[in-house]
This record gives sequence, C-alpha cells and structure tokens, in this order.
Amino acid sequence: MDRRNFTKFAASGLAFSFLSDSIGRAAVPVVASPLPASAPVPATPVVQPVAAKPYASLLERAKAALDRHGDAFTLRDRVAIADFNAPSKDLRFHIVDLIGGQSSSYLVAHGRGSDPAHSGWLHSFSNEPNSLASSSGAFKTGEQYIGQHGRAMRLIGLDPQNNNAEPRAIVVHGADYVGEDHIATWGKCGRSEGCFAVAPHMLPQLLGLLGSGRLLYADKIGVAS
Repeated sequence: MDRRNFTKFAASGLAFSFLSDSIGRAAVPVVASPLPASAPVPATPVVQPVAAKPYASLLERAKAALDRHGDAFTLRDRVAIADFNAPSKDLRFHIVDLIGGQSSSYLVAHGRGSDPAHSGWLHSFSNEPNSLASSSGAFKTGEQYIGQHGRAMRLIGLDPQNNNAEPRAIVVHGADYVGEDHIATWGKCGRSEGCFAVAPHMLPQLLGLLGSGRLLYADKIGVAS
C-alpha cells in the first residue's frame, strides 16, 4: 500500500479531512488563530461530531485536566490527545478544536519501555529516568528548538506521573520510524525513548496547530501509570 492510499484509508471518518501538503499527503485545517509561516496553507475541513470518536472519553479527561491546571494555560482553544488505547499503526494523536469541534489526527510512537516486546501496543507507563517509557497525564507544550532530532517541541509535565518530562527530555519530534512506509513494512510504528515521535513530514503541521502553551494529554484507560 503506497503512502497516498494508506493516508486516504487511515484518515477516513476523521473529524478533519486533510488535503495534500507539499508532498501530497495532508493539509492543515482552518483554525481560529494564525498559523506559523512554516505551516501549510489551511483548507476548509469536513466537520463530524467529536462525541462519536473513540477518544471521546479521553477528551473529557483532557478537559478536566485543563480545568485542574487552569492557571498553567492561557490558550484553551485546542488540546492534543495521545490515545494510547489504540495501536501504533493507527492515527491516535488528535488535536481537537474545543471551539469548533473539529479534530485532526496523526501517527505517534510510544516508548520502548512501554512495549518491551514491540507488539505495537502500549502496555505500561513510567515517569522514571532511563525507563525509556511513555508517561501519562497532562503536559504543557513549550518552546520549539532544533536538537538531535531536528525541529522539536519541549514538554512540561504537570502531574505527579509525568513531572520528570523535562529532565527526561520528553519532547515532540519527528522520526523516520513513524510513517506510512514503516507501517506498510512492519505493521506498526517503531518505538521512541518516551518521546511523542511523529512522522517527519507531518511535524510542521502538527507543531503549527499545537504551538506553545497548550495542553497535551496522554493516557490509556485501564493501564496503570
């Protein structure tokens, strides 16, 4: 399955419908605030009810976290959700517009310490240094920078189960082991060292929507942190 057909198949039924980006894969939906110059030109989205989506229960948890950590956020228009109930081959990283009810979805890797057998499913969370695992809970998006993975975004852990995010260097970055080609070959994404690794060609779009100062909420219902 080539990338274009995979993307069309995987994105069917999403709350946002993307057009092609500069390499024919995706586009950014209309948002209330201006996007950075590096982001693709927005297109008119197809809106579907968020309540019908499989991440709806996690969205409610994210909204509760937004209220719980209200003083930490000046931007409450959009939130990101990493739905680790789904396997890594699925589009399970969602950016939800809380005002318009629209969403866009992406592939995202979990940490190798959360999936030692590399099954493609997250089995556990950890906040411990050197665990190489994903952490759950509420994160605040921080500044963008250029590091060992290229362009990336820092994250600040706001809960007891993820407050080591900064010393562990848990960030959002692009990785070649996340993408349609990798899934077509292996049936799953590769694993990170706990970071939210996404497909490199989708990173500018995703960071443009997230920006600094918004909530990223990660969890899996029924799994201990």
